[in-house]
Amino acid sequence: MVQETGASAGLLYLRPPGERMLGLEMLSGVSPQIASPWARLPADAPVPVADAMRERRLVWLGSQQDISLHYPRLGLVLPYDFMLAAAPILGAAAVWGGFVLLWPPWHPPQLDEAERRAVDDGCRRAAAVIEQATEGGRPLRLADEPRLLLAPHSRDADPARTSAALDFTERLPVGCCALDLDGRVTFLNAAAADLLDAGAAPLLGNRPWEVLLWLHDPVHEDAYRAALVSRLPTSFTATRPGGVRLLFQLYPDADGISVHITPEPVPSATTEQGPPASPLGASALYRLTHLATALAEAAGVRDVVELAADQIMPAFGPQALALLTVEDGRLCVAGARGYGPELMARFDADPLTSGSPAVRAVTTGVPGFFSTFADLERSVGGAVHHDDMAAWAFLPLTVSGRPVGCLVLGYEDTRPFPPAERALLTSLSGLIAQALDRARLYDAKKSLAHTLQTGLLPHTLPAVPGLEVAARYRPAGHGMDIGGDFYDLIAPEPRIATVAIGDVQGHNTKAAALMGQVRTAVRAHATTGSTPGDILVGTNRLLTGLDPGLFASCLIAQLDLGDHRLRLATAGHPPPLIRHPDGRTGTLALPAGLLLGIDPDAVYPTTEIDLAPGAVLALYTDGLVEHPGADIDDAIAALAHAMASRQHPDLGDLDGFADALVDHAERTAPRNDDIALLLVRPHDRP
Repeated sequence: MVQETGASAGLLYLRPPGERMLGLEMLSGVSPQIASPWARLPADAPVPVADAMRERRLVWLGSQQDISLHYPRLGLVLPYDFMLAAAPILGAAAVWGGFVLLWPPWHPPQLDEAERRAVDDGCRRAAAVIEQATEGGRPLRLADEPRLLLAPHSRDADPARTSAALDFTERLPVGCCALDLDGRVTFLNAAAADLLDAGAAPLLGNRPWEVLLWLHDPVHEDAYRAALVSRLPTSFTATRPGGVRLLFQLYPDADGISVHITPEPVPSATTEQGPPASPLGASALYRLTHLATALAEAAGVRDVVELAADQIMPAFGPQALALLTVEDGRLCVAGARGYGPELMARFDADPLTSGSPAVRAVTTGVPGFFSTFADLERSVGGAVHHDDMAAWAFLPLTVSGRPVGCLVLGYEDTRPFPPAERALLTSLSGLIAQALDRARLYDAKKSLAHTLQTGLLPHTLPAVPGLEVAARYRPAGHGMDIGGDFYDLIAPEPRIATVAIGDVQGHNTKAAALMGQVRTAVRAHATTGSTPGDILVGTNRLLTGLDPGLFASCLIAQLDLGDHRLRLATAGHPPPLIRHPDGRTGTLALPAGLLLGIDPDAVYPTTEIDLAPGAVLALYTDGLVEHPGADIDDAIAALAHAMASRQHPDLGDLDGFADALVDHAERTAPRNDDIALLLVRPHDRP
């Protein structure tokens, strides 16, 4: 197929029936090392061959920009100039695999009729071979390693001519060496050995950048990869120990690469200097790889904006960046760096019918690169120069054919935007688009979860004569910032008040929803005048009946403000703390009770003690005292010490007391759980 289509390289993927993976079985014209990241692929991977098999059609990518736009990960890993076709191997009842063919950039922008026919015929022949083998009892199985097929050729191997060729190269005053497809040295002449300051023996059969430490630079290996994939001559310079700079020129074909090595000429003082070097290259690629890794951890849209600005602006040199998102038929500013708020406000909520460069990029899906304002003005009639920039890139952000936004880059100086830079920026926009789509979904879920949780927690606590109350809630510092902590105050009679605090296992919407059910059950039983133990018994039966797969802890305290008595019961909850009017502070030891939701017949005894006016009772969840590496008993003792050492709050200052206890917990160790705190203090003042 490679020969009949004139392709520079080919890869054959197969998928046995029932397998979820594609296996690279054969390849030609490309190194197995370069192809190794794609040796095994999930059948639903975002790569051309998987799409060709899934959609049962030929996938054609006619330029580096096409590859970067539709397959940003592929464009990021192979940012070289080539064309690609992927075609499925269609059998009578199965898709057996697919071919991937590569052409150099001088190939016409489309396959001609003969090439298309050769691809179709090759796929049919492959399907026939596979089905014939399967019917003959030899089912398709994936090989452990792909098989490299060397391109056949008709070069004369006459010994006399071979000897003459070797003599010719030895007489040349310039260095010559040859690399195979895997980058290993197969030949070098004496001049090359002298220039490299190394003998032939250690180099033959090895990759030069793995033997010579001064060539161990990603830029040099990247030049070899670029030549091999694009079939275009490439070059680079390297400095040998001793300060000698050498120019390496690489000339690739289907069998390997010929390398021409010469000392780099010293430029004359009068030589006209060209434009500054492009910031692209291996360093930019590695920065983009770092960005891709960082974007995978971005939680919200704000994280995506900050990460994009932190990585793109140093790597590619824009002085301004704006990230716009599609919202209800408008293009809204999600964040910016280098652009002032007044300018961003002017373009915020721009309708998708406005025809601005950003809107045009979003609606057409085609990136816009403008080297000068004159280019922008020619493209967008009546364009107004709003900012101080001289060049712009408008990159559409698209996920599965659906526009999600636009990335705008602004440069203070005019910029040519060479093809390699355009392709890399286009690949980058694809990565940001996927991260942005995930971030928007995360933000939407987080907003929904917070709405759910805040709707289930009490907005205010009822005023009870003779009782002062202060409540605090802090969400966890990770995940979706929601959980199952709750508190409540129920006053079924004028001089009776029941306070409850609890913690449902988990940090998700399921925990928050179950928290609402537990709180409702506690409130329902408390309003009937039940004792704390009976409230927990009834709530436990409800929870075990629901069988949610989650457990909950809970503590109920019932205050009789007339008799100054306190009744308590616990279901596996941290013990309450009490600060007496004279400042003595300690924990209240209560009979242990099972967590709610384990045993429907569990019993929760009620304990009764005196509670003098002016005493402060603290109910809290484990997030206030529990953190990795610390003993919870020590943490509770430290919290009790913090209560005792604080000056006794005046009437009406219980809120300040609650803030001080939460601040103490947050200063002690990083939080990784929700915090709920409820302080109650009876008093006998009017």
